[in-house]
Amino acid sequence: MGKVIGEGTQPLICTPLVGRNQEIVLAELAIILEKMPDIIEWRADFFERIANTDEVIALTNAMKKIAGDVPIIFTIRSIREGGQIISLSDREAIELSAAICKNTSVEYVDCELSNLPEHFQKLCKIAKQNSTKVIASFHNFTCTPRKEILEQKFRQAEEYGADVAKVAVMPTSVEDVLTLLSATLEAKKKLKIPVISMSMGGLGALTRMFGGVFGSTVSFAVGENSSAPGQVPIDDLKTVFQIVKKSMGM
Repeated sequence: MGKVIGEGTQPLICTPLVGRNQEIVLAELAIILEKMPDIIEWRADFFERIANTDEVIALTNAMKKIAGDVPIIFTIRSIREGGQIISLSDREAIELSAAICKNTSVEYVDCELSNLPEHFQKLCKIAKQNSTKVIASFHNFTCTPRKEILEQKFRQAEEYGADVAKVAVMPTSVEDVLTLLSATLEAKKKLKIPVISMSMGGLGALTRMFGGVFGSTVSFAVGENSSAPGQVPIDDLKTVFQIVKKSMGM
């Protein structure tokens, strides 16, 4: 059985797949699996055939068969939250994620909190019916909002019925990094669901390495290609986690 977000004593390492076509995606998958990540995220917004639901489902099933026990997160990141330009509307993207829940054995789907509440809750209902977990996400690629706003985003994820709450922001100072970590710690204390958080870019790389100490349950690392600024190579991240674990006596 694969690892579950929120379980264990240290963050799980997730690596992204960002290939434009099936051949590249499967080649990336083979390379990444050799590096033994805990989770794989397929950023389907990079996939040039995303508008073909049957093709996306077929590729997802092929990926899952190859990945075996390694859990997969299916993600369509919108352009407003740092994703690629795609031909699907928000509603159509939700419908595709719902189709993935119904027709594949993928363990997680990502859904942005910026979606309409009724669309978000519809996906949560379908996901639950198909034993798929929903990661509610919020991204800001320009700045780090105030701590109160970040805490509100974490709470909103739980209130919407998601299984995991994720916040990713861009720092412009070390103080911003501390804001993200402080909000993460508060969310860990108050929420009943696991949280994922990261500060992006060079400054934010610290949170990818040490965010687990403050409650983040997943860290995104570079396997073959990165999907966001500041991601650390998977081998380096594993080394850091081992040092932190040993030093803290975990």
